[in-house]
Amino acid sequence: MKKLNLLFIGMLSVCSLNAQDISDALRYSQSEIQGTARFRALSGAFGALGGDMSAVSINPASSAVFSQSHASITFSNVDTSNDTQYFNGFTTSNTSNFDINQGGAAFVFESRNNSPWRKFSIGVAYDRTNNYDDIWNAVGTNTKDDVFIDNNDVVRSPANSIAGYFFLNANGKRLDQISAFDDESLSDAYTDIGNTYGFAHQQAFLGFESFILEADDINDDANTLYSSNLASGNFTHNYSYASTGYNGKISFNMATQYEDNLYLGLNLNSHFIDYQKSTLLFENNSNAGSLVNNIEFENTLSTRGNGFSFQLGGIIKLSPEFRLGVAFDSPTWYTIEEETTQYLSTVHSYFGPTETQVINPQTVNVYPQYKLQTPSKITGSLAYVFGTQGLLSFDYSRKDYSKTKFKPESDTFFAEQNDIMSNILTAASTYRLGGEYKIKQFSLRGGYRFEESPYKDGVTVGDLTGYSLGIGYSFGNTKLDVTYDQANRTNETPLYNVGLTDAAVIDKTNSNITLSLSFNI
Repeated sequence: MKKLNLLFIGMLSVCSLNAQDISDALRYSQSEIQGTARFRALSGAFGALGGDMSAVSINPASSAVFSQSHASITFSNVDTSNDTQYFNGFTTSNTSNFDINQGGAAFVFESRNNSPWRKFSIGVAYDRTNNYDDIWNAVGTNTKDDVFIDNNDVVRSPANSIAGYFFLNANGKRLDQISAFDDESLSDAYTDIGNTYGFAHQQAFLGFESFILEADDINDDANTLYSSNLASGNFTHNYSYASTGYNGKISFNMATQYEDNLYLGLNLNSHFIDYQKSTLLFENNSNAGSLVNNIEFENTLSTRGNGFSFQLGGIIKLSPEFRLGVAFDSPTWYTIEEETTQYLSTVHSYFGPTETQVINPQTVNVYPQYKLQTPSKITGSLAYVFGTQGLLSFDYSRKDYSKTKFKPESDTFFAEQNDIMSNILTAASTYRLGGEYKIKQFSLRGGYRFEESPYKDGVTVGDLTGYSLGIGYSFGNTKLDVTYDQANRTNETPLYNVGLTDAAVIDKTNSNITLSLSFNI
């Protein structure tokens, strides 16, 4: 049995009106390969090539490569498969989604005099930068038998139960700040406590009023010591996760060609977030001495946000065959709003006979608007073009996730979260390689990519590997492209960020079929 001392654990139970954590910051800092079928077929290795609407999202100089005005639209079917292991349990889940994930147009204006500025392009492009549709299920018996102890070596709560989550949120808080008045409904008390004291106090309230927690002195409003009514031992968990939504970007692009070999561009980007998440935990135990044997705990999160970023890029032809590209992505400055709901029920024998306690506040918690600054990114690209027969392209990018920041940094909670991120996140590199070979009107394509983990431990979110295969057909001014790509990543995801932090190991595979129609205007 591992004993976890509260001198350290207590640092995690911070009273705050906020409910944000590192997983939220990382979610909105990462992007997936989306875009046109040709772009995806080369695994996004387009930084030195241009001539594709999704290439504009990597390097804004790309639109100036078009010889004439161009537009495209893309449809994609995303299939996500999760193989999940949690202690002795193994589950498989799958979700599929069909949508429009790209659309845009670039308008090219050629110079009519002898100016070295040969042409100028303006454009607008929409790209879905991340798809949040996902489901997974962790089922198993948690046998760790860890416990939380106080400074006197007294066992306060099992750490392998959801009771640990409620206990750590209650630890050190006054009883009169986490309990209902005699004439107050549980729903009203939940709402008032949230408005007055914040998220952590609400969680402590749920634990106390559901009989999961017991105060050392129930008659003392100033009591700050609590214990769990669940005895140590094994706990059976059935945890379900479901999310929907996306992260999108609209780019307003300007680019130009200088003489024959230099292309320069700028993107002004508008970002938007729509994310919905629901988690549901069923916990059961038959441990001797437990007064609570069954717990059902449900949480929902609704997130909306918008942001701004800019990109600068250039492409230079070093020779008719060899091209070099470089691009800088600024941080994205988001403004985010979140809402949550909660439900908790327990089956207990606190008063002797078995009873059910239900806390269903039917309250939507609306949290203060907050800011998030994601890290900047630098991309370097090389490409070799074999005349009209084909090409090879390579992109390298680097993003330092430890620079992710909640704002305002004067907020104590955000400052602490930022310190944690700077310590556990790291700079991550991405490598993309793609090739294309043309046979008359047909184009055969393939690509490979590798993305490093943004975590220093390399396992909370693992490395990503992916490959892609595609084919295109040119009708002249119109092109039809189709691509299949797949990416795999293994994550170790804690069920909760406090208390019950045991992780489910999730082997995630994303498979995509993408169809694009592009045409010259």
